[in-house]
Amino acid sequence: MNTGILSILGVLRRNRMAMAGSTILMFFVFIAVSAPFIAPYDPWKQDKPFLSPSIKHPLSTNDIGQDILSELIYGARVSLFIDLFAAAVSTIVGTLIGSVAGYFRGKLDEILMGITDVFLLIPRLPLMIILAAYLGPSVWNIVFVIGVLWWSSTARVVRSRVLQVRETGFVEACKALGASDTYILFRHVIPHSSHVIFAKFILNTARAMLAEAGLSFLGLGDPVQKSWGTMLHYAFSRDGFINNMWWYLPPGICIALSVLGFAPIGYGMERKVAMLRSY
Repeated sequence: MNTGILSILGVLRRNRMAMAGSTILMFFVFIAVSAPFIAPYDPWKQDKPFLSPSIKHPLSTNDIGQDILSELIYGARVSLFIDLFAAAVSTIVGTLIGSVAGYFRGKLDEILMGITDVFLLIPRLPLMIILAAYLGPSVWNIVFVIGVLWWSSTARVVRSRVLQVRETGFVEACKALGASDTYILFRHVIPHSSHVIFAKFILNTARAMLAEAGLSFLGLGDPVQKSWGTMLHYAFSRDGFINNMWWYLPPGICIALSVLGFAPIGYGMERKVAMLRSY
């Protein structure tokens, strides 16, 4: 596992686009962690509505007088939490299903890949909207909806990598020494697939960012939590698109920059995986 982590860090150092993406993400992570210290106001504190940008309110205020810059800073915490947690759920589920299917093969592989194919064919966006609406507005419901519907592509890619790793010499040596299949799978096969898993995690995070923003924009986000998606929802539903461009532009730009930060890291890791497969 340490070798996989060092290889991942090596990819980030050598790939300029991946390094630029990492810098963008570290900036947003810093904002999210430091929100209580750098936000000028409590995001729920109210002043006069639709104030123009000024020193007191650099990005103006919304329709009920809340400081938009403070909303934006605190929104980074909720948006990044949902995206990272949902991506982690989908990656873990996809990794487990893909690893078990690829390593044990046979009937189990056919059943698991059949289920995966069904999830791949399902139009996920309409289903996400239906599930989120049925479960109700909640941070954890959004995490659940995104997590359980985005694992299928990860399972397919991880299975392909596991099929390759299981035929290597060190796996055969472990079997000859009497190691159990579970031990080999979790101790050797999955760690040697870390490049694929990390790449899918990063790309899943970028997709989760867009999915969360879309669901929140439709009003399916948690109304008691500030996120970039909910900022867009309220800006649209409360005439912010007409009265105040500073209400909807900053969260939209932050969402775009976050996705642009995740994408080059994931693509850089996928290039590394392609190089490994060529050997």
